[in-house]
Amino acid sequence: MLHRLPSSALLIASRHATASGGVCRAPVCPRARQWLTAPGSLTARLRQHGKVEVRVMRQGHQRLWRQEQGAIGNRFGHVREVVLTLNSHPAVWARSVTSPRGLKGPWRALKGLGARPLAELLFEHRGVARDPLWGQRLALHSPEHAHLLRSWRSACTAPAPAWVRRSVFWHKGQALQVMESFAPWVLALPVAHRPAD
Repeated sequence: MLHRLPSSALLIASRHATASGGVCRAPVCPRARQWLTAPGSLTARLRQHGKVEVRVMRQGHQRLWRQEQGAIGNRFGHVREVVLTLNSHPAVWARSVTSPRGLKGPWRALKGLGARPLAELLFEHRGVARDPLWGQRLALHSPEHAHLLRSWRSACTAPAPAWVRRSVFWHKGQALQVMESFAPWVLALPVAHRPAD
């Protein structure tokens, strides 16, 4: 079963993560905290506000960020980056990574997911477990923020995300990390009651 966090269980990056993962400490407003800690499928929760579509920005074998290397246990892996649009407006930038072994094994469906939401892979499998969520604000001059900004600006001109949340999903001993970054206007939306996954 998936590990579900209570709404108060937001883990803010430690000093170690700041040094190695391109994040910084920052106060979290109540509405942002609700989005960062919302359990279950983010896609299903966004759908309570309108039509959600997936734009695949890039996908393939890449060198992983330092934080991802620690989470996945590999210097290189399969990376999938997408933008989720809500009523045709870019709402969430997401990056999913797994190891080559994970891609050949339990996460092989990631490669052929196309424009379908990752939630179809994560929340329809009873054998998938989820580690706690980490809520973070990316440091402005970090490589991670620079990459996100470039990718976001290639999709739209709206203000770029800054707050992200990360969690690692496990299936048959293989890790898949998902990072989701919310457009500022999304964090202003009310968080609906937990939808069905």
